[in-house]
Amino acid sequence: MYVDIGILGFVFSGLVVGFIVGLTGVGGGSLMTPLLLWFGINPATAVGTDLLYAAITKSSGVIAHQRNNNINWRIAGLLSLGSIPASLFALWLLTKFHADSHAQESIIKQALGYVLVLTALAIFFKKQLLAYSQKSIISTKNIPPNVYTGLTVLTGVVLGIIVSLTSIGAGALGTVALFMLYPLLTSRRLVGTEIAHAVPLTLIAGLGHASMGNVDWHLLIYLLIGSLPGVYIGGSLSGRIPESVLRPCMALMLLGVGYNLVV
Repeated sequence: MYVDIGILGFVFSGLVVGFIVGLTGVGGGSLMTPLLLWFGINPATAVGTDLLYAAITKSSGVIAHQRNNNINWRIAGLLSLGSIPASLFALWLLTKFHADSHAQESIIKQALGYVLVLTALAIFFKKQLLAYSQKSIISTKNIPPNVYTGLTVLTGVVLGIIVSLTSIGAGALGTVALFMLYPLLTSRRLVGTEIAHAVPLTLIAGLGHASMGNVDWHLLIYLLIGSLPGVYIGGSLSGRIPESVLRPCMALMLLGVGYNLVV
């Protein structure tokens, strides 16, 4: 009976997170990982499972965005040039603490806390950040292209480390970073590019965690059962619920969870 209740809880969690992702386009890892921690899942297992969950759920997004020509593959490739090696390095560091489960759990919990706070701030101040990036177009138009190339690769490095340690950041933080670097690109192309970059990153990081035994395969299936219809329902209602209400609520929740993990 208790197992059945637990399974229903995981399926419902997938449904809720999928619904919010479909509705707002953000919130996958930043909501799923804290939910799994609330269920008592080990932090390392929560991160590893959520990484593969993200890779699977976002794969369909790549197909849809490519069909609509919403992906800039050059930018996605530059991000991956930095994020994939950085992800492998972060995974290698975790293997050094694999024998000491308490040390590994402490590293992941601390990283989760700080990244959740940072994600909450990015969500809460997204409009202000985007407005600033639009105003900065004139002052940055003379910057050489190779500087943007280097900054894009560096952004990938940061995202690779953050995502591999916490499963968070590929969505909210990645999208905001791209908006700051490429304010002239349309929102749809930036989102599509971020998703195209996130899939291989989360897949590699997820498989790395799986090799350390940090993935609960049954849990992954339960989450997917709920999230797939959730994304569809949320997407169909997108625009009917104002983001001015959803985003602050989401940001405050993530801020609270992040603070509790850090202190």
